[in-house]
Amino acid sequence: MDILLVASAFNSLSQRIYAELSDQDHRVDAVLATHGADPVRAAVREHRPELIVAPMLKTAVPEDVWREHTCLIVHPGPPGDRGPSSLDWAAAERATHWGVTVLQAEAGMDAGDIWASEPFAVADVGKSDLYRNEASDAAAKAVLEAVRRYADGSHKPRPQTEDSVHVVWRDFFRQERRRIDWEHDTTDTVLRKLRGADSQPGIRDELLGRELFLHGGHPEDELRGRPGELLATRNGAVCRATRDGAVWIPELRPRKNSGDPAPFRRPAASVLASLVDDGEHGEHGALGLPESPVPLELPPGCRTWSDIRYRQSGTTGFLTFSFPGGAMSTDQCRRLLAAYEHALTRPTSVLVLGAPRDFFSNGIHLGVIEAAADPAEESWTNLNAMDDLVEAVLRTTDRLVVAALAGNAAAGGAMLALAADEVWSRTGTVLNPHYRRMGLYGSEFWTYSLPRRVGADTARRLTTEALPVSAATAERLGMVDRLVPAAPGDFATDVERLATALAAAPDLGRRIADKAATRRKDEEVRPLAAYRRDELARMHAIFYDPEAPYHALRSAFVRKTPAGSVRPLAPVGGDGR
Repeated sequence: MDILLVASAFNSLSQRIYAELSDQDHRVDAVLATHGADPVRAAVREHRPELIVAPMLKTAVPEDVWREHTCLIVHPGPPGDRGPSSLDWAAAERATHWGVTVLQAEAGMDAGDIWASEPFAVADVGKSDLYRNEASDAAAKAVLEAVRRYADGSHKPRPQTEDSVHVVWRDFFRQERRRIDWEHDTTDTVLRKLRGADSQPGIRDELLGRELFLHGGHPEDELRGRPGELLATRNGAVCRATRDGAVWIPELRPRKNSGDPAPFRRPAASVLASLVDDGEHGEHGALGLPESPVPLELPPGCRTWSDIRYRQSGTTGFLTFSFPGGAMSTDQCRRLLAAYEHALTRPTSVLVLGAPRDFFSNGIHLGVIEAAADPAEESWTNLNAMDDLVEAVLRTTDRLVVAALAGNAAAGGAMLALAADEVWSRTGTVLNPHYRRMGLYGSEFWTYSLPRRVGADTARRLTTEALPVSAATAERLGMVDRLVPAAPGDFATDVERLATALAAAPDLGRRIADKAATRRKDEEVRPLAAYRRDELARMHAIFYDPEAPYHALRSAFVRKTPAGSVRPLAPVGGDGR
């Protein structure tokens, strides 16, 4: 079928639906509904779709469109649930089970006939993580079922007037409901509120006399202080005391009308430092807070926040990292490289890279770059730090390295995965192995890693078409070596089982020796330094050209301003919710 996707953003779910419908041999186009109804009407006239699907829509489909065409709306709530803040209410009410409903657009919000629905168990994670994983799995299954039923022509959608559908209207979840009472709320309550708003919209609060939004929350089991007091920093996050404990907050966001030149999410300590830095202190010195270090290998039972961890089981090492939105700043790249070098000193034959769940990596941190005094210079520094990390993986010849993709990977993050010997991906992930939609040529040794896996012609097509690729298609093309059909919460356990088996394989020694021989041969044909030099030359020219589209595209992406309508920007280096 010819299907038109209508979305308020080409976010993770929109990309997944695009990729999985394309895998079913449907002809799929996309239009952003960010400039009013006219672009949607124009796209409908141009593409004349047989069906319209709205994976993520914050505005109503124009009435003349849904009256003339069947429009399927993906609602992140169970049948009968109505309102704009469904997942927020699920988090606030501590729901154990929720659902996704695909319903037909009509005048009433979320009131149309039901084409498909799929339940899911609510994991104890942040709202954005839940959205990208359990809810995304349910949405993909429900959309594919609804499209199949529509194409079949014999299915009659279920009206919501039936007695079996319990209709519940849930209002917009306002900041008043999210407010944290630091004097009286327990740590568990604070964490629930923070996680229920982790990506969007954040929780409005006050720090250092300024109104800010808090994004994300993690428990701390040792640090204590007066409720609401800032206690310490750690790798860009800040620790704040609660009534009975403390929480780590990784990111903050100034208000848009606050006069702050960078009113978008970025590492919490840097936001606070920008409020008090007198130009003579470093980031943490300006805040007057101690840096609270944490070892890479945490002791059993320790509950604290750390974005990079290492552990070992037999001869298998696990280097886990989880950065908000999958974006990796200069500091994060350098710390991850140091952790990788530490892992290489350990007696292992297999080293697994990746988070237990959610994003693998989206490449350089566009938010930190946009907030920098010199974005061009920070772009260059960040990219070189990312290249250093990827090169370290490519030059590892004494063990097998596995990239385990629990969640999505894009741009330099996708190339970090491809630098490994094997790429294992959860079946629900989406890869964006390209840079073009951010106006970039790309680096991270993509001109070496991508063609060696998929061939020169396919590499050229992937990087020029710049469209999302499902895990299944990535396996078919050669970017992924193993699909892991696991639920989001089971992926890490399945990966550990598979990695343990790999480490015990009788031919492992031969594979490692063959890998070292191949690396030596490839180096003789063309050194890695040559790939890096040529890629960086192209990127340097872009970064330091003030007229290059990259600067406007980066700013639009980070500041969430419209940047086009048809086949819009993929979430590279950002949240991607």
